[in-house]
Amino acid sequence: MKKNISILLLLLSAVIFGQEKFQEPKLDNQKSWSIILIPDTQNYVKWNRNQPILDLMVRWIEDNISPLNIKMVCQVGDLVEHNNILNQGYDGDQSADDQWKSIQSILGRLNGKVPYVAATGNHDFSINGEGRRFSRYNEFFPSNFNSLNQKYLAQNFFNDAGAPSMENSVLELKGLNGQDYLFLSLEFAPRDKTLEWAKKVLDMPQYKNHKSILITHAFLNEKDKRTEKANSWFMYEPFLVNNVPQKSKTIVLPESNNGEQIWQKLIQPSQNLELVLSGHISGEGFRVDSNNYGKNVNQMLFDMQSEGGGHRDGNGGDGWLRIIEFYPDNKTVKVKTYSPLFGISPVTQKNAYKTDPRNEFTFKLSE
Repeated sequence: MKKNISILLLLLSAVIFGQEKFQEPKLDNQKSWSIILIPDTQNYVKWNRNQPILDLMVRWIEDNISPLNIKMVCQVGDLVEHNNILNQGYDGDQSADDQWKSIQSILGRLNGKVPYVAATGNHDFSINGEGRRFSRYNEFFPSNFNSLNQKYLAQNFFNDAGAPSMENSVLELKGLNGQDYLFLSLEFAPRDKTLEWAKKVLDMPQYKNHKSILITHAFLNEKDKRTEKANSWFMYEPFLVNNVPQKSKTIVLPESNNGEQIWQKLIQPSQNLELVLSGHISGEGFRVDSNNYGKNVNQMLFDMQSEGGGHRDGNGGDGWLRIIEFYPDNKTVKVKTYSPLFGISPVTQKNAYKTDPRNEFTFKLSE
């Protein structure tokens, strides 16, 4: 009998010690700092039921600003599904106005606490018959909406409507472990004049020793290839057929640039652009190429909108975000993929991390 009890205790001990205890995300190095990367949010805000998941994600970020030494939050575009239509319930139950108000309110929780870059994606625009773009972005995200964005704003350019806008802007953070950084946000499919402006900014002598990070919506695909197709979008026609809004044929956006063109015109010839963050295409992607100065440029895709049930009827993306940790050596960067949605419950915590090599990995910045 005693022998049987001993065997049972031994087996129970093996099970207990064999199970890894869940740990909230933490920095590998206490002297590191981090960026939080939020993927496309359109599928969260277009459904009333999904908005609390995005709110949970941002509240988690808010709670971890100090523990993870978060210095910047980056969102890669497609803030909303619809820029300006009165949605009758197809592909979301929220009007465009309500979608903009939702993302404004949720990201607004970070105001005055941490700066953030909210890029513009194709869904954040409407176009006319000539492919000219119009967005309500400026209405909901002016430069002073977050006082820290205004504080760190170093440069900005005009949107396609001719207005100065954070759609094309540069935030400057100095002294992160002794290194200065630029965070360059560019509109979806940036126009030629936008890339010309960005190139002039990066070439300024005052930024010679900065490390620069580019945030733009469409750049890399899930096969680790830069996008090469012509950029196009459509107009919503003023008709519903079986409650489905009718769309025009796609219209090519004039003087716009795809991922490969952005690489050739801006990134490759720039000395200090070392990291590109993008979304738009569902999945993960990563590649490294040398620029004209022999420095590595790390390029990342992170878009989880097809997780959690899919684009049209899912939960928005299962709450996935990324923690990008910058080590104090100013070279080593660690990527972790985490879901506060799964992490909040002991029942689902075992699923709170993506630990495959596409989602947890380390890369290097140049010297």
